[in-house]
Amino acid sequence: MTTADVTGEVLAVTDETFRAEVLERPGPVLVDFWAQWCPPCHMIAPVLAQLAAERAGSLTIRKINNDENPLTGRDYQVMSLPTLILFRDGRPIRTIVGARPKARLAAELDDALNPPRPQ
Repeated sequence: MTTADVTGEVLAVTDETFRAEVLERPGPVLVDFWAQWCPPCHMIAPVLAQLAAERAGSLTIRKINNDENPLTGRDYQVMSLPTLILFRDGRPIRTIVGARPKARLAAELDDALNPPRPQ
């Protein structure tokens, strides 16, 4: 198993595949909780596709339709869409609610993945 996707694609996961595709995958995985009826979800989708391509090999990005897979959203207390949860080695380390411009989202991900070191 690789540390992150090298394809740069945002692949869909389900309640059934979430454990294998997210929790058991080494390295950082960003999960997009979305729904078909959600306009901001459609706005952020191309941003996530760009980030997936740019960060292939260092960040895996997955999406899960919250309406079709309610158990995972319930488990992670997803109350608004889109909700992005960044996992590292199976543990959630940052939750981002709402659509963001690419630069802001990239900065938030960098901040979560590379926290400042204590001096």
